[in-house]
Amino acid sequence: MQGQQLVLEFAVSAAMVVVCVTIHGVGLFSLTRALRSELTIERLRNIRPLSPRGAAFTLSIVLSIIALHGVEIWCFALIYLVTGAVPTLESALYFSTISYSTVGYNDTHILDEWRLLGAFESILGVILLGWSTSFFFRMLGRIDAH
Repeated sequence: MQGQQLVLEFAVSAAMVVVCVTIHGVGLFSLTRALRSELTIERLRNIRPLSPRGAAFTLSIVLSIIALHGVEIWCFALIYLVTGAVPTLESALYFSTISYSTVGYNDTHILDEWRLLGAFESILGVILLGWSTSFFFRMLGRIDAH
């Protein structure tokens, strides 16, 4: 029975990795595509970083990235609820957020047989947060710095 639970936990964890990486990739690709038109690129070259337009551009990128992470956190929270690993939506969302962000106060919020899923979420969170940081700096590099 314990072996079957471990296989199930690995399968669910692997599926969540694929789902979240796909969401993140599609989201960042969509943002890149929206900012890639020639007109947009030309406009970005003429934005000063500390201008209101520069601030609005930066804010829109940050909010978009946070929204992507929010969707991924909610996906894990829903899996915690569906599997019965965490009993309530509030505690599932809380546990998902602290796991994804690697704050990870403790494992008391999740059943022992699903702790590995939380660990997978933490590893994935590190990777996706790093990917977002790289993307964010790449986008800021498009603003004229003179």
